[in-house]
Amino acid sequence: MGISTLDINGSDQIGVHLARVGDVVFHSIELDATMIETIESAMQLETAAVSIGGSNLVGSLLAGTSKGLAVADIASENDIDSLTSYGDVIVMEGGVNTAGNLVMCNEKGAIVSPSVPEQGLELLAEVLRVDVAAVSVAGQDVVGSLGLCNDQGCLLHPDVTTLEVETISNVLGVPAMVGTVAFGSPYIGAGAIASNNGALVGAQTTGPEMNRLEDALGLI
Repeated sequence: MGISTLDINGSDQIGVHLARVGDVVFHSIELDATMIETIESAMQLETAAVSIGGSNLVGSLLAGTSKGLAVADIASENDIDSLTSYGDVIVMEGGVNTAGNLVMCNEKGAIVSPSVPEQGLELLAEVLRVDVAAVSVAGQDVVGSLGLCNDQGCLLHPDVTTLEVETISNVLGVPAMVGTVAFGSPYIGAGAIASNNGALVGAQTTGPEMNRLEDALGLI
């Protein structure tokens, strides 16, 4: 258990490029074998190459639990077919389609952007098979970019409000802390991914930031 560092294609935005969904870390088809080995070792999970509309930004476009997945509507029918082997799939459409940016979830609950309509929340709850709540993080809608959680804890944007923390903790069923990654970035979900066993962060992330993330997610 612990945290490892990795940059992908010169970017420290790990959470933009990778999506941890249940017991699988999804990555783009183009990722090389050395990086895949690093991911598997750090996360202690299997990996899977996936195409989502030909984009490399898998983490921005995909989110979910071990039961179901939410994917952006740029995914082709073939992309969706390949994802169905990992669970039920819901396609997020229109102006709220970047699933990875708009959903933060673990196996207990899901926090969804307030920009998602009520009907979308109901469908997400049905597909992901967890309780769902629309809550902002630090007053912002891109909740998947502003927080990171596993089944043991959650790390959130430093400006998150007390009410937001209470709601998020209740829905996810875990305690929440605040912190940053990548030398002060509050976009934690964009800069890191985590399982119950380990985490990956961009190489610019400092020692104190990694310690905070370890504490928040119960990785030590």
